[in-house]
Amino acid sequence: MKLKLPLIPTIVVALAVATMIALGIWQLQRKGEKEALIALYAANAGKPPITFPDMAPVRDAEMFRKSTLNCLEVVKWQSVSGRDTKGNAGFQYIADCKTGAEGPGALVAYGIADRPDIKPEWKGGMVNGTIITEPSRYGVIERMIGKIPVPRPMIVADSVSEGMRPVAQPDPKSVTNNHLSYALQWFFFAAAALVIYLLALRRKQAGG
Repeated sequence: MKLKLPLIPTIVVALAVATMIALGIWQLQRKGEKEALIALYAANAGKPPITFPDMAPVRDAEMFRKSTLNCLEVVKWQSVSGRDTKGNAGFQYIADCKTGAEGPGALVAYGIADRPDIKPEWKGGMVNGTIITEPSRYGVIERMIGKIPVPRPMIVADSVSEGMRPVAQPDPKSVTNNHLSYALQWFFFAAAALVIYLLALRRKQAGG
């Protein structure tokens, strides 16, 4: 039986399928861009130290570079989940440091502890480490519908004082690249929508 395609519904479905295919192709393009970015990060890790960036956003050329900063004073501490250099989970303590009379200061991922409520003894000083951005405090929905602040630069300290464990050093390989799976999902949705539409038409026309 030859299917008769109703004009308006067919146009709507065709546009939806074309949109999903376009989104899949876009995700494939994003996959290539992310692979190039991860390669840049990996190259950055082997380059000489640079000056710690004063303000956000952190440029791609600065990510995963070694740097040094002078924390004049720890203004406050925050703790988030994290891992130490041996892969053990714990609470990562981040110091909000004063670096001058004015300015935004700097964030230092200083060490890992087993409790979220301790008061680290470190009061400040010179810090050697790796530049990344602060951990995200926002969920997927907030990032989609809200205007969130640009993540501040943060240095992950190479060493800590007694009583804490060193934070796991940032690894460019940990940067997620899920764009291929997203592309395949969009292509699957497009194929599924087309098949469902054709089956619905066949059933309707067979029923007369």
